[in-house]
Amino acid sequence: MNVIYLLFILMLAIFVGFELIRKVPATLHTPLMSGANAISGITVIGALSLAGGANSEWSTWLGAAAVLLATINVVGGYLVTDRMLAMFKKR
Repeated sequence: MNVIYLLFILMLAIFVGFELIRKVPATLHTPLMSGANAISGITVIGALSLAGGANSEWSTWLGAAAVLLATINVVGGYLVTDRMLAMFKKR
């Protein structure tokens, strides 16, 4: 029963996220990317605490993987945001 509940929440979050992003005008994508990068930065902090904790080896490996993936997301997001902002600069 718990797995069905969690899958329902996941599907609802995917649907709501898709609907929100689809209705955002192109001029607002850069500020939204910056906000998403801030959230991913918080994810990095949480993953670091999980990876560095004195928990089981399994949670340490999961935390390290989360740190890696969230860091890739943050760096990629900042590169995309920087490139988008460079398109609006005067030459």
